Amino acid sequence: MSSYVCVKCGGTDCEVAELRGAGGLMSSVLDVSTRKFKTVSCERCGYTEFYRADLSDGAKLFDFLAG
Repeated sequence: MSSYVCVKCGGTDCEVAELRGAGGLMSSVLDVSTRKFKTVSCERCGYTEFYRADLSDGAKLFDFLAG
């Protein structure tokens, strides 16, 4: 990300990653990811922002079958 500037420390280097999580009791019990987020973490101070991302039906099915 070339235009990234951390709101906490002013750092300009970041790491972008993906995080998945269960959205409720049944998805948690069945170990199925129903939520997906993109994370942007400052390399200098560790401050992290989360952005909601779409999880396709195919990815949900794969998580269910592989779980």
